[in-house]
Parts: sequence; structure tokens; C-alpha cells
Amino acid sequence: MRNIFVFALLWWLIGNPFIAIIILFVVLYWLDRKFLGLSPSITKPFRQSRRLRQLRQELRLQPHQTSAKLEAAYLLIGKKKYREALSYLEEIEPMMEESADVQFGIGLCRLKLGELESGERSMLRSIELNPRIRYGEPFLRLGEAFAESKPDQALAYLEQFREVHSSSCEAYYRLGQLYDRLGRRQEARQAYAETLDIYRGLPKYKKRSERRWALLARMKGG
Repeated sequence: MRNIFVFALLWWLIGNPFIAIIILFVVLYWLDRKFLGLSPSITKPFRQSRRLRQLRQELRLQPHQTSAKLEAAYLLIGKKKYREALSYLEEIEPMMEESADVQFGIGLCRLKLGELESGERSMLRSIELNPRIRYGEPFLRLGEAFAESKPDQALAYLEQFREVHSSSCEAYYRLGQLYDRLGRRQEARQAYAETLDIYRGLPKYKKRSERRWALLARMKGG
């Protein structure tokens, strides 16, 4: 109702309904990005694509830059181009075999490409190299990957994820999502409720970054 009133006011002020609705959407988007964070960033994909082009140019001139290949691989993962990302990571693996980030990236790409066994090995290797890598995200990714084929194993990974990342709203929200996928409704509701409990206990400066997950958990009925 409030949005309709604002739209009517803008229409009256501007005299053009199309411009009024564009302005309304821009204002709502700005408010969401500033205070809620539910909408994706419009500029982020363009920034990533520009940076990826720069890295590819650098690699054409200096093809042995491992750091540039690692950064490019993670940008490609963000674009869901897992096969291309994996090729970069496999190139630098012999030089960075003790890098948990490289092993995590390889594991994630292989899991997304359906290579579950090799992906699992790489993920577990990343945890071996750094037990707290990405605040336990390897356990979450393994839980996602095995949710359909090996639900018991998926749940075991999720519980390990919970232990490592016990104070993150995102962690518990994603945990609830996976419980939903596994048909574990009671556990899912509990995870969503815990998301909200964690959010309420956060200091003000931290709530901005975690608000998205708290709102999504509330929408799920947590």
C-alpha cells in the first residue's frame, strides 16, 4: 500500500508513470542494498568480468603467474564456469599443492561437475591443510553435494559444518536449506530458529552483513 502511494505521488509530481516507476524501483533497490541486502549487486558482475579480462590479458603476457590464475579461477567459479576454472587450478596445483585455497577450489569445481569422489578428496585435503578454511565451507559444500545420493553422509558433514561455524547466520540458514532438501523438516525449522537467535545476539556493526540471512530464515518460518 505504501509503495502504491509513493508511486502515485511520484506520478503526480513528475507527470509520467514510466519515469515514476523507474525512480521508485531505483529508490527501493538503493534502500535494500543499504539496509537489507536481499537484492544482488547490479554492478558486481560487471566488475568481475572486467577484472577477469584484465587477468586473462596478464596471463597472455606472463602465462606462469600462479596468483593470477588462482584469482581468475575463483572469478570463473563465481560465474559458474567450473570446467574453465578447474583447468586453471589444475595448472597451478603442482606449484601450490600445499595451498588449502587451491584444493578447495578444485574440490568445489569437481563437485559441481558431478565428480563427487575426487571432489570429496580435494575438499578433505583442503581441510587437512587448514582446518578452518573458509569457516568450514568445505563441509557445507560436501553436504550439498551428497544430499541426494548419500543423505546420511551429507548430514554428518553438515554437523561438522555446524561445529566449525557456530556463530554465522548464513551458516545456519544454509543448514536449514539442506535439512529441507533432505526432508528433515523439524531440523530445518530448528536451524532457521537458530539463525534468528544468532542474529539477535549480534552487535549492531555485524547485523548489517547478516541481516539478509535472518530475513530469509524468518520467511522460511524459523
